Amino acid sequence: MPEISSLTHAISVDPHNGERIGHYVFDTDAELEAALQRAKVGFAQWRRVSLVQRSEYLVALADALQANIDALATMITREMGKPIAQARGEVGKCVNLCKWYAEHGPAMLAAEPTLVENDKARIEYRPMGSILAVMPWNFPIWQVLRGAVPALIAGNTYVLKHAPNVMGCAYLLLDVFKQAGLPQGVFEVLNVTPDGVTRAINDPRIAAVTLTGSVRAGMAIGSQAGAALKKCVLELGGSDPFIVLADADLDAAVKAAVIGRYQNTGQVCAAAKRMIVEQGIAAEFTRKFVEATRQLQVGNPLDEATYIGPMARFDLRDELDGQVQATLAEGATLLLGGKKADSAGNYYEPTVFGDVTPSMTAFRQELFGPVAAITVARDADHAVELANDSDFGLAATIYTADAALAERMTEALDTGAVFINGYCASDPRVAFGGVKKSGFGRELSHFGVREFCNVQTVWLDRN
Repeated sequence: MPEISSLTHAISVDPHNGERIGHYVFDTDAELEAALQRAKVGFAQWRRVSLVQRSEYLVALADALQANIDALATMITREMGKPIAQARGEVGKCVNLCKWYAEHGPAMLAAEPTLVENDKARIEYRPMGSILAVMPWNFPIWQVLRGAVPALIAGNTYVLKHAPNVMGCAYLLLDVFKQAGLPQGVFEVLNVTPDGVTRAINDPRIAAVTLTGSVRAGMAIGSQAGAALKKCVLELGGSDPFIVLADADLDAAVKAAVIGRYQNTGQVCAAAKRMIVEQGIAAEFTRKFVEATRQLQVGNPLDEATYIGPMARFDLRDELDGQVQATLAEGATLLLGGKKADSAGNYYEPTVFGDVTPSMTAFRQELFGPVAAITVARDADHAVELANDSDFGLAATIYTADAALAERMTEALDTGAVFINGYCASDPRVAFGGVKKSGFGRELSHFGVREFCNVQTVWLDRN
């Protein structure tokens, strides 16, 4: 029997116990060619399907997701360690996504009038073709569908290259699409190496590229797409500030900060990673935050009561631990945790740092795991200054009772989203994306639908 190697297979490992639960041989050149051809043929057919019918397909997809919610959630949990209740919530969110776009998507694609006299010109939104999507492991169903569903309602087809450690999720999702009755080629799955991704990007059957992942991955994929003269959308990392001012409802702020930092074991691009707290309440906030974090249940992700499970990959736990040790050496105060858990699984203790300054690793880098950093700000202006002192610009949160002040701070924050008295979340009703090294382009809302449209001007009788 041939050896199973990461050079020849995508390998799925259960991070709870380190056991291999699946392996999938990489696509051959012929299989890659066949998938791209199916997507091309599928696009030629799908673009002619009416918006009403596309919406009906999305409703069918929602029903198929709901019917498979337990299987999908269990696969998410086993492949990347998300606590089962959160995994089930992820799939449920996808059900709602499909239904929302089925209802509202057609209006987003309606022809728009212009200011040309006598209504002689209009804007039409036409599909571009097959979209290559390079997706991450941390939300293995939601990340895929939040890009795919808007693209599909617009008439594009979607070619998924998923992360190697969650290929079980990718193939199970492909089965769900088949159960929903969507035509062949509308949703395809590739299991390829980086060389295969490059080939796909340069293939004329791929019209555009989208990636959710690290800054390094974004630089690689973005440069390849640019060289091929293909549009791309990049949703990259984040080191989101969570600002708490002295007049805030402190208990509400602490509760939101804990959820915002530790959901999905802290493996969220838009998690609240840097707590920036006004000095008058910093001590009390810190005490309450540490105590609330201490109460979070860590354990087997298949246990319904677990809130923090294992990290998804062993190499990323090692990287996180290196960042934690560097921050300690730089002078931060360790208030909780700070090391790998003593277990067979890939667990890291929920960790809290105090006295974090802008020169430290926990402030400057993205920490993708259950680690929070608390920094003290002199006042609201200083809080904004600290928040903007980052290479990232995905989202920010402000907790304050002063609505007018919050609005002024919002205008000054260099982020793609700001949440006032609430932690960051993605929702199909609003756009999602960042600035600076958090990427460019937008997902969700009408912006996500139109990102991969040919915005076509139609002008009649221009004499």
